[in-house]
Amino acid sequence: MRQMATYDLMETFRNTNQWLGASAQSFASYPLFSMLPNPALQWWAAWGEVTERTFKRMVCKPDWGIRTFTCEDGKDHLVNIETVVEKPFGNLLHFNVSGREEQPRRVLLVAPMSGHYATLLRATVKSLIVNCEVYVTDWHNARDIPVSEGKFDVEDYTLYLVDFMREMGPDTHVIAVCQPAPLALAATAYLAEDDPKAQPRSLTLIGGPIDPDATPTDVTDFGRRVTMGQLEEMMIQRVGFKHKGVGRMVYPGLLQLASFISMNGERHSQAFTDQIMRVSKDEASDNDAHNRFYDEYLSVMDMTAEFYLSTVERIFKDREIARNAFTVNGRKVDIGKITKVAVKTVEGEKDDISAPGQCIAALDLLTGLPDSKKASHLEPGAGHYGIFAGRSWRNNIRPLVLDFIDANSGAIKPANSNVA
Repeated sequence: MRQMATYDLMETFRNTNQWLGASAQSFASYPLFSMLPNPALQWWAAWGEVTERTFKRMVCKPDWGIRTFTCEDGKDHLVNIETVVEKPFGNLLHFNVSGREEQPRRVLLVAPMSGHYATLLRATVKSLIVNCEVYVTDWHNARDIPVSEGKFDVEDYTLYLVDFMREMGPDTHVIAVCQPAPLALAATAYLAEDDPKAQPRSLTLIGGPIDPDATPTDVTDFGRRVTMGQLEEMMIQRVGFKHKGVGRMVYPGLLQLASFISMNGERHSQAFTDQIMRVSKDEASDNDAHNRFYDEYLSVMDMTAEFYLSTVERIFKDREIARNAFTVNGRKVDIGKITKVAVKTVEGEKDDISAPGQCIAALDLLTGLPDSKKASHLEPGAGHYGIFAGRSWRNNIRPLVLDFIDANSGAIKPANSNVA
């Protein structure tokens, strides 16, 4: 009960700040005050507007915002987001461009379950939809999943990926971004032994912690500094009464967001101060750079407690993937069984979350895969987000990934097609 009260207290704090922002904006914008213009009132209203939007976004799942796509015929085609596989903890989505011929590249984009929604990969999806059939794993907010649906840990996550790959078939090319990279590698190895015909043609691992100890960072060191008991006591709470998942043990998204912000506290504080000044001067807009970034960054989701704790214990502390000792339902998943799936790793030179060396460690585990089917790329000057979104991804990494896909599938379209 104490943990449930703590969860509801966090939501009360968030809700109160949202209300304070809305109240401040409403009061300072009262029409009568326009008779006596006062910069303090303008600043007060701006503070209220920014504060209300900030705390409101924390509990909103962002929209994909991908509604149309201009094809080679010069016409705008509707993009229908279709659910291919529906499961309690996550769905498989397909971005189907209506009226367009099916593209030869079938890409499964595995989104991370690390506090943000799959929409964090919106820019990645937009860049790939140009000449690929894009499928995405859309993980659900744990607070909205009834306790009756059971647990969901790293083994369940792996089996979800196995099911998604089977559904898409052997002509699939998997791209795993950040957190799911080790589990995508494990899912591929699981299929290699259990159902070889369902294996994807290629697997691209982007900035994932295959071996967290290869190049330690603040993120990986945190897992070493605390015990599992301390972690459970500090981070795990029970979902409150107002949600469908009432009683479920979770790692709250609000706690994860607090951790994200604390890593670059001064920069975030300055960003919000600057935005308040822009709003007060009527220089901001609903879709300006600040709002585009923070509308996504602030939208967080809860993870099941068992998934969060098993990730820390088995991937970071015990390094089960790095040691090729990962098991699913008591059965060892041997990464060395992968003999046909081409594997490429992508890392960012300035990645401070999954530092260079952590992801490329996957290639050493692939003892049964010929060197001709292994590849790696280190992007100069790129940080963590830059290797799957932004200029580094669009201009450098995306063409290399598509070339790698084509080399292992026989796709006929050139990889350097223009990005819309």
